[in-house]
Order: sequence, then structure tokens, then C-alpha cells
Amino acid sequence: MEAVPPAAGKSLIERVYLEAVQPGDDTDRIRARVLDAAAEQFRHWGIQRSTMEDVARRAGVSRITVYRRFPTKEDLVEHVILREFRGYFDTFLVDIAAAATPADRVVAGFVSSLRTLRGNPLIGTLITAEPDQFTSSLIGDGGRAVAMVREFVANQLGAEQRAGTISAELNTQLIAEVMVRICASFLAIPSQLVDLEDEEQLARIARQFLVPMLEL
Repeated sequence: MEAVPPAAGKSLIERVYLEAVQPGDDTDRIRARVLDAAAEQFRHWGIQRSTMEDVARRAGVSRITVYRRFPTKEDLVEHVILREFRGYFDTFLVDIAAAATPADRVVAGFVSSLRTLRGNPLIGTLITAEPDQFTSSLIGDGGRAVAMVREFVANQLGAEQRAGTISAELNTQLIAEVMVRICASFLAIPSQLVDLEDEEQLARIARQFLVPMLEL
């Protein structure tokens, strides 16, 4: 699947990139510095044990500076986690690039998603040490994290439709929503049946349950 740039000013992904990932002026650089410091703080001490004062101290700015950009700790946590997803996007596109068919790309994307998100230092810490916080980050504030990833996956499916590799009648938004929620549930809720370290098993699951979604 090719990367599809979002429509200007409308895509949730683009807004997150502009707001949290791509600093442009001095204010944005300070924002990025605060996000860097918060991510480091949360990795070392966890979210529950970290305060806005801790983040400000690590960033080398005043507490007021942090609060001006992130009015609440919950807002800061959300933006830190959303920013971590950029690495996931980049890795996802690399991992599916060698796949020959839409089905293979779905399988590669599913396996890549679980591997990359679990391997992310901050997200991995949340999953193992603070699962409630991770789940809250996924579904809080209207499920922004899930919505962002859904939009990303839907864009990839839309590229398949334009290339004529899957039916133009498929509801790509709905398919992406289901795929993302399945992936999120494996991340947030431990399974006694599925070994997330076994990528061959994950590939079989994706081929059996996700690939059929591409068929009418």
C-alpha cells in the first residue's frame, strides 16, 4: 500500500503531525522539548508517579511553560502517546512495502503493528506496567489514538481501491476501524490463547480473520 497524504487541514493524522511532531517556530521547539522530556520521564518513572513539575524540570523549563501548552497532565500524556505513533507509521510502511498482494500487506501490517507498538519503549512500558493508563489513552478523549490509526489504515486501503486491487465498494473506514480495534485489544488485554511473540501465529490469525474483510 502506498502512503497517501491526508487532505490539508482535515486529517486527524496531519493535525497530530503538525501539532506534536513537526516543530516549526520557537514555540513549537519548546513544545517538542516538553514532549521529549515527558516521554523520557514516563519511561523511567511511569505516568502515575510523574508530575507536571517533573516534566518541567527534565525539560529545563518552568512549570507555567508546560501548562501553557498542555493544560492538564492528561492532555500531555495524550500528546506524548500520539507522537509515539509516528514511528509506528514509518515502520508499518516499510514492513508492507515488500508484500506482493493486498492480503499479504494486511498480514504484514498486522504483525508489524503488534511488534512495533509492543517494542516502543514508552508504549511497551504502559502495556506491561500501567495497562489501565494505556487503555485510557486508546479510548479516552473520544478514542483519538484509535481514530488516528484508523485514518492511517483507511488511507492505505483507499490506495488499494484506487489501484484496483480491492473492490471500490468496500467500506474502508469501517474495515480499518475493525482491524485497528482487534489490534488494540491484543495490545491492551492479555491473551491466554495468542502468543504475541509468535509472529507466525499472528500472521495465521491475520490471514484467517482480517484478510476476508477485503472480500465482498
